Amino acid sequence: MVTSNIDALGIIFPNSYDNQVPELVNERLMASIPFASRYRMIDFILSSMVNCGLDNISVIVRKNYRSLIRHLGSGREWDLIRKNGGLNVVPPFAEKTVKIYNGRVEALASILDFLSIQKEKYVIISDANIALNFDFNDMLAAHIKNNADVTIAYKKEPIPYGFMNLQPTLTTDLYYTLQTDENNRVTEIETNPKDYGPQNFSMNIYLIERELLIEEITKAYAKGYVYFERDILAPQLDKLHVNGYEFTGYSARISDVKGYFDENMRLLENGNLDELFGHAPIYTKIRDDNPTRYIGNAKIRNTMVADGCVIEGEVENCILFRGVKVGKGAKLKNCLIMQDTVIEDNAELEYVITDKDVTITSGKSVHGNDSFPVFIPAYKRV
Repeated sequence: MVTSNIDALGIIFPNSYDNQVPELVNERLMASIPFASRYRMIDFILSSMVNCGLDNISVIVRKNYRSLIRHLGSGREWDLIRKNGGLNVVPPFAEKTVKIYNGRVEALASILDFLSIQKEKYVIISDANIALNFDFNDMLAAHIKNNADVTIAYKKEPIPYGFMNLQPTLTTDLYYTLQTDENNRVTEIETNPKDYGPQNFSMNIYLIERELLIEEITKAYAKGYVYFERDILAPQLDKLHVNGYEFTGYSARISDVKGYFDENMRLLENGNLDELFGHAPIYTKIRDDNPTRYIGNAKIRNTMVADGCVIEGEVENCILFRGVKVGKGAKLKNCLIMQDTVIEDNAELEYVITDKDVTITSGKSVHGNDSFPVFIPAYKRV
């Protein structure tokens, strides 16, 4: 763990883009979706904050947060058990001012009293739908060097298909692209563009001085504004100095269920795992599982396997989460198998996503394809 502290507190929005993956958030939220065999999506942004010295981090939840609270616990795995600061999960109605929010403005307005008594100079705001290893110290250095009021992290990449089909409603999370000048100052923020090819695609990671954030949220909430980016930043680009910060590292953005499948599978390609995990540690909840056992004629090829699995069959190009059991004669190819799923003897699966605690019965054959992987909900027996 990092011992020197950055002069900033963190705020994470774990429900952002829940509406993009309805199959995966029936009993959880975006932040607690499993990823990369043993992690949850929130582990990446939370670990990045901790690795850069943040020790005062709030998670403002909207709904379906039970699994997230179980996962985070007291924050021990992230070294966030502190007398002052630490990990602060804010559920709806935790205080009189906290309610089920629609947009970022309402959420931040609900914790203004909390923000006003904090000591940190800066606030880092982020969603939890991107798996990445982020250096906030470098972002802060760029923010200070550019004398910026707000710094927005972005990545040059195409807009995912899942976002292209997004239909805005009051409770929809919007997406944004940035136009910047030669000094990386943001000159335009576009909301839900449909442009093809690489864009300056906002990562919804923001750095702003705490006092300025309080001032802007207070004014915006009084006017009934909903969105931080569209309603506060975009109309004030001539008044506020908003700078872009290009992130060039590895990232996996979840935009829909197909994108979730693809981003997991991309980790099986050469070099990607090291790019995501090699720069700084990613922490997660510890589960006391036995080491994975390979029994009899088990065959494994190009597969990521977590602890606690028992494999007797053939597995190729798959991601297996904790506690998965693959029976004798079973064949899995191009599959994403979440925790504690049981694949019985002689079953065959290809291009399948199983949620947790699924049972695939003996001899069953389930086949999707690269364009449409089959999704099997949690606790289902097939």
